Amino acid sequence: MTKFKLLAAFIVGIAFSFPVAAKMFKWVDDNGTTHYGETIPPEYANKDRSQLEKGRVIKKDEVLTPEERRAKEAADDKKRVDDGLALDQKRRDKALVNTYSSEKEIDLARNRNLQQVDTRVSGISSQLKMVNDSLLALQKEAEGLNKEGKKVPPSLQEDILETKARINKLQQDLEKSNAEKAAMNARYDADKARYKELTGK
Repeated sequence: MTKFKLLAAFIVGIAFSFPVAAKMFKWVDDNGTTHYGETIPPEYANKDRSQLEKGRVIKKDEVLTPEERRAKEAADDKKRVDDGLALDQKRRDKALVNTYSSEKEIDLARNRNLQQVDTRVSGISSQLKMVNDSLLALQKEAEGLNKEGKKVPPSLQEDILETKARINKLQQDLEKSNAEKAAMNARYDADKARYKELTGK
C-alpha cells in the first residue's frame, strides 16, 4: 500500500473516530486532495465543502459560480412572481364565487356597467356630430370669403383650428370609451368562464 493510500485511510479513520458532538468537515484543495478537519482553512471558505457526522455527509455547501448564482436568483424571482399570481388568482376566484350565485347575475352586472359606457358613447357621438357640423359651416364661410377675394379674418381661422382640436379630442374620447367597452365585455366573458369552471354551473 502506498504512502498516499495509508495517509488517506488514516484520515478517514480519524473522521470516523471523532466524538458525535464534534463537527467534521470535508473539503478539497486546489490540487484535488481531499481533507478532513474540525475547521476549514480560510482560503477554502468559499469553496464546496461537506459537514460530516459519524462519517456520513449531513450537510453539503456548494459554492455557486456567478452564472449559477444569477440563474438561481432568476429562478427564485420567477417563483416569487408565480406564487404572487397564484395568490391573486385564488383571491379573485373567492371573490367571484362570493359575489355571484349564477351566470345570469354576471350578465346582469355586465349589462348595468355597459349601459353607463353606452350612454357615454352616445353622448360623445352626438357632440362629435354637432362639432363636425360647426366645422363644415366655418370652412364654408372661409371658402366663401376666398371666392370673393377677401381675406379670412384671424378670428375665423382660430375658430376653425379650435374646432378641429375639439373634434380630435372627442374622437380620442370615443375610441377610449369603445376600448373600455371591449375590455369590459372580455372581462365579464372571462369571469363567466371561470365561474362555470369553479362551480360547474
